Amino acid sequence: MKSKTLALIHTSATLVPVFAAFCKEKLPGIATFNIVDDSLVSGIRKRGSLTADIARRVASYIGSAEAGGADYILVTCSSIGPAVEATAPFCAVPVLRVDQPMADKAVQAGRRIGVIATLPTTLNPTTDLVHRRAAVAGKEIELTSKLCEGAFEALMSGDTAKHDSLVASALRELSTQVDVILLAQASMARVVDTLAPADRRVPIFASPPLAIDYLAAVLL
Repeated sequence: MKSKTLALIHTSATLVPVFAAFCKEKLPGIATFNIVDDSLVSGIRKRGSLTADIARRVASYIGSAEAGGADYILVTCSSIGPAVEATAPFCAVPVLRVDQPMADKAVQAGRRIGVIATLPTTLNPTTDLVHRRAAVAGKEIELTSKLCEGAFEALMSGDTAKHDSLVASALRELSTQVDVILLAQASMARVVDTLAPADRRVPIFASPPLAIDYLAAVLL
């Protein structure tokens, strides 16, 4: 029996080793290959939204992944999620946006859901997804979104300490208002491990491990 192949489409090269580690741990026997284009998110930031030309490029990468022999495609960036969902029906193999399993788990975990991000272009697609997945599940939710102003710029300038401090402060504040928190960007996940137990009063979900857990259930 032919082994299955997973294609991963990234908007940052820094995510390649992160997902490689998860795949090695949780997807034994599944072959993988990566497609990376970090100009997609910079284009979204420059234009202020996901534009038609960027969506077409996302669609072309999904087509390339299918042509490359993928049996399943995972797109690891939330900012291009709407383009992923628009393209998926026209692809012959299943396509997953990275934050869908996380959104589904949050909807099951509690009514008051918090979403935190360092970029508005990631915050908006994630909150929209959570609302739609709640509707699919027939659940009523109350969603609180929080943008960590200045954190992304600090990260891009190399000031990881400032980024982590801003995200940690926002997590502590949001945890007093909701039942569960979603991280709209995988880059914030490491900050969770630095929080004191008293500050982790609600579950905090990051998309990469939950997406790979979902794929393990369908591919293995």
